This record gives sequence, structure tokens and C-alpha cells, in this order.
Amino acid sequence: MIHVPEALAAAQATYNGEAGRAFIAGLPALAAHFLDHWDLRLDGPSMHGWTALVLPVVRRHDHTPAVLKLHLPDDETEGEPLALRAWNGDGAVRLLDHDPATGTLLLERLDPARTLAHVEDTHEAVLVIARLLAHLTATPAPTGLRRLADLAPALLDRARHTLPRVPDPAARRLLADCAAAVRDVADTPGDRLLHWDLHYDNVLASPRAPWLAIDPKPLAGDPAFDLFPALHNRYDPADTLWRFDALTDTLGLDRPRARAWTLARVLQTCLWNLEDDEPPEEKHLDIARDLLDRTH
Repeated sequence: MIHVPEALAAAQATYNGEAGRAFIAGLPALAAHFLDHWDLRLDGPSMHGWTALVLPVVRRHDHTPAVLKLHLPDDETEGEPLALRAWNGDGAVRLLDHDPATGTLLLERLDPARTLAHVEDTHEAVLVIARLLAHLTATPAPTGLRRLADLAPALLDRARHTLPRVPDPAARRLLADCAAAVRDVADTPGDRLLHWDLHYDNVLASPRAPWLAIDPKPLAGDPAFDLFPALHNRYDPADTLWRFDALTDTLGLDRPRARAWTLARVLQTCLWNLEDDEPPEEKHLDIARDLLDRTH
């Protein structure tokens, strides 16, 4: 029997409604199908995040440890197998098999008990992320991914409709400045393979490499669009500019462009909140203030 955690079921119902509830109801049968189809046996307790059930398994024919990732594909995750194939295990978890019809993935097993979030020295952790990003974003994006070239104009269009309704004038002006920065770079969006969500819990230790990236939500674009997770996760207001400088130095990025694309991520995140009738998070506004104040 496959145990479906209540937290995963609740998250799917909240974020995906009826489709999420149907996905949860079908998970035991889906897991059983792929355990049989790929000749796998369970090898430990299940794990989960907000969107996926992850089952430790062993391939029966060669005893390779792996994990079976069962999730409901969406616009952000459907490119995951394309990205993992392009990286081919170099800096990221290796893809062993994939079912296009359901989005189910068979992945190499890393060490879930050793994530970069457990590294106490945040400067060391930021530099690990920076080096991984420099390596991963050196890869040209394969065809078929979401593109920053499409996302940026759509982001600016959403901002035009949403920002006039922001009740706090200071926050409204700040987000308008973010939008202005995005307009300056929107016509040169880049073509590298981006992870998009490389935060500290998405970097795991491995027997074959000190650290590997997992769980990409990939798109094609400018590597500077990948910096934001390392700034707002494990947030330290005194550390924002040090992190930004460390990331841009390691990736060899132009600072004004990196600032603009990071402000695009701030704008994107704040718009999600506003469109859900919630205020922007203060830490995101603080990151924008720090980056904007440096140039004023």
C-alpha cells in the first residue's frame, strides 16, 4: 500500500482543486503501475513536498537505488525532463526514465537528509548555489521550454493592470520601479537553460558529487533571472547585497542586468500575492529597496 500524506493531499486540493483531488485519489494506482512497469520495489518511507510524492525504490534488474517522482504536471514542471536530459547529471540529478503521458519521473537517488539548507554558514551555501548556477546556466536551453521572452512582456502587462490597485503608495512606487527595470531588459531575455527555483532545499548531497540540483522548473532565459531564490530563502536583511555580489561575481554577470532581472523576480512574486488579494511580503520589498538604493 502507498501512503499518501495528508499534507500533500491538502496542498493539491488547495492549489489544484478538483484536478488535485483526482490526482491524490489516483496516486496509489499510479504508483503501483510504475512500480510494475519499471520493475521497481519500494525501498523506504515515502517523501513529499507541496506538489509531488517521492518514493525511494530499487530497480530489480540491476539493484540501482532510485526515486519515483509522481506529480501533477503544470506549466512550470512539464519541462523538467527536458532540462534534466540536457544537463545529463552534470550538476543536477540524473533522469533515469520518464513517462510523458503522466509526467512521472524515475530519478537517481540522492541523500535527502543532506540538503544545502543544513549548511550553517549561509555564505558557504550561497557560494555553492552560485557555482551550481554558473555551471547549469552555461547550457543552451533546449527547444520546448517556457521562455523568458514570453514571460517578461506578460509580467509587465499584469503589472500595468495590478499595480494601480496597490493601496500602499510606497509599495506601489517601489513595484513600479521594478517594472521600469524589467522594461529596460525585456527585449534581450537570453537563451540559457535556467533552473528557476534553485534554493537551499533543492540542492542535495550525492555519493558522486558534493552537491546536485533537483526539482527544476526550467525556462530559457538570462542567467540573472535565477538569482532570486538564493536571496529570499534563508533571508537575512544584512546579507542581501553580499549575496547579490557573490552570485553576480561567480556567474560573471553584468550587475545592472542582474539587478533588473532580480527585480523582475521580486515583481513576479509580489504580483502573485496581490492577485490572491494578499499584500506583498515585506522581505521581497526589502530586497527590491536594497538593490534599487545601491544605484540611486
